[in-house]
Amino acid sequence: MEFALRPFDRADADWLVAQHADHYAQAEGFDETFGPLVDSIVQSFLTDHDTMCEAGWIAHRGETRLGSIFCVRFDETTAKLRLFYVTLEARGTGVAQALLDQCLSFARSAGYAGLTLWTHESHAAAGRIYTRNGLTRTHAVPVHSFGVDLVEETWQIAF
Repeated sequence: MEFALRPFDRADADWLVAQHADHYAQAEGFDETFGPLVDSIVQSFLTDHDTMCEAGWIAHRGETRLGSIFCVRFDETTAKLRLFYVTLEARGTGVAQALLDQCLSFARSAGYAGLTLWTHESHAAAGRIYTRNGLTRTHAVPVHSFGVDLVEETWQIAF
C-alpha cells in the first residue's frame, strides 16, 4: 500500500477523535468517556503545542487518512508519544512503523533524551511494534477505565 505522512492539521481533529472513540468502543468496549479524553488531548495540542519540540502526523493515501501519531513534551528531557492509531485497513502495511519512525526521529532531533508512552496491555500489536523498536515496558497496573477492566502500561526508550 502506498501512503505518505504529513503534519497533523486542525482539519484532522474531528476525524482523529471519532476514529479513536469508535474503534475503541467497538474493539474493546470503551464507554463514552474515552472520546472526550482524546478530544481534550487534541484540543490542547492545537492551542498549546510548541512547534520546536512537539508535532503530530497523519498517514494518508490521497484524501484517505490511515493513521496518526504525536510527539509532545513530557518533561525537559523526555518526549511522550500520544494518539498512535492506524485504521484497520492500513494495519500490516507499514503505516504503523512509518508513523513510529517519524515520532522517534523527531524526538531525537528535538533533543529529547528519551520517550515514554501510556497504553493498555490489550493493545498487543502496539506492544510488539514497541518491543521491535527498542522500547521497554516499565510499568503495568490493573485499572478500571473507560467502563472496562484494563491493564495500563508505561513504555520507555532512552536515546
